[in-house]
Amino acid sequence: MGIYEELKERGLLAQVTDEKEVREIINAGKATFYIGFDCTADSLTAGHFMTLVLMKRLQQAGNKPIALIGGGTTMIGDPSGRSDMRKMLTIEDIRHNADCFKKQMERFIEFGEGKAMMLNNADWLLNLNYVDLLREVGACFSVNKMLTAECYKQRMERGLSFLEFNYMIMQSYDFYYLYKNHGCMLEFGGDDQWSNMLGGTELIRRKLGKDAYAMTITLLTDSNGMKMGKTAGNAVWLDANKTSPFDFYQYWRNVGDADVMKCLKMLTFIPLEQLKEMEKWDDSRINEKKMILAHELTEMVHGKEEADKAEAAAKALFSGEGNDENMPTTELENVPEEGLPLLDAMVSANLITSKGEGRRLIEQGGVSVNNEKVTDVYMVLTKEMLKEGAKIKKGKKVFHKVVVK
Repeated sequence: MGIYEELKERGLLAQVTDEKEVREIINAGKATFYIGFDCTADSLTAGHFMTLVLMKRLQQAGNKPIALIGGGTTMIGDPSGRSDMRKMLTIEDIRHNADCFKKQMERFIEFGEGKAMMLNNADWLLNLNYVDLLREVGACFSVNKMLTAECYKQRMERGLSFLEFNYMIMQSYDFYYLYKNHGCMLEFGGDDQWSNMLGGTELIRRKLGKDAYAMTITLLTDSNGMKMGKTAGNAVWLDANKTSPFDFYQYWRNVGDADVMKCLKMLTFIPLEQLKEMEKWDDSRINEKKMILAHELTEMVHGKEEADKAEAAAKALFSGEGNDENMPTTELENVPEEGLPLLDAMVSANLITSKGEGRRLIEQGGVSVNNEKVTDVYMVLTKEMLKEGAKIKKGKKVFHKVVVK
C-alpha cells in the first residue's frame, strides 16, 4: 500500500485535483508540498496537530514538506469559517507568534538541508508593490467567480471587508511563489480551504503553464459535526503552559465513543492492521481504546514521560486513590488573609470563563472542592486550604489544584 492509499484508508483525504498524478507523485516520494499556518495565536492547537501529523507521514514516505508560517497573510486574516472579521494583530504580535510556531513544529517535522523547510510568507508578501501585484496576479482572478467561493459566501450577509477579500489572492500568490522558487507543486490544507487552494493552482497554470495540484484533508469533527480540539469554548493548545499535558490527555481520553476509531486512524501512527483488529473489540473495551488514543497523542506532543504521568494521574484520580501529584495546578499570588472566593479561583484557573458560568455549575451540583460537593456559590477558599492545595473538580472529568505561593 502506498502512502496515498494509506491516507485514504485513514479517512484523511477530502478533495484532490488530478488524483492520478498526485497519487503517483507522493507514492514515489517526489512531492514538494506545503501547508500554511497563520499566526493568530502564540501556540498551535489540536486542530493544527492533524496537519503536522500529515506532514510527518508524507515526509516519512520521502516527500519534502514546506511549513509556511503566515507572517504576511496573518496581516489580512482568512475569512474562511468566520462570521466576523478576525482581530487585527500588530507586526510584533505576529512575529512573536511565528517564533512560537517554529519551536513547536520542530518537535514533529525534521528540518534541515535536503529535509523539510520552514518559510515565512512575510519575506515576500510584505515587499510586494501593490500595482505590480494587480498587474501580475489580479488579472488572473474573476471577481464573480471569487464571490461564489464558500469562504466568501458565508460572510456576504454580515459584510466582507476589502482587506479580507484579498486573502485568496495572497494565498494563491504564496503557492505561485513557492512553485517558482522552491519547486513546490502541491498544496495541502483543510477542506474549508478548497477555494483558496484552487486559486493557487489556476494561477500557476495560467502564469507558468505548469501543473500544480491541491489536496484537502478532512477536518477533524466529532460525531455531531462540531470541530474537535475545543473544550468549553477554548482551544486545546499544544503549548503545555496553555493546556497542561494532563488536560491534553484528558481531552482525548474523553472523546465520544463514536469518534475514537476515527481519531486513532487519523491522528496516530498505529499500523492499519492493528487498528483493524481494534475495530473488532467489543464495546466493553471502549475505554481501553480511549486510553491508547490519549497516551499516543500526549506522547507525540509532550513526550513519553509526561504521557505516563498524565495516564497515572488520571487512573489515580478516577479510581479514588486521590494522588494529585500530576494534577494540573494553578499557583496564585497575593491572596487576601480572609481567603479567595471559589468563583475567583476557578476563573484564575481557567476552569470557567465567567462567574455566571460558575454559579450555574454550582447550582447544578457540578463543582466539588476536596471531594465535597459545593452548594454555596459564595464559598471562600481559606488561605490554609490554598496553602495545602484546594482540589477543585468540575463536572465528572475535570480536576484542578489551586495553591497559594
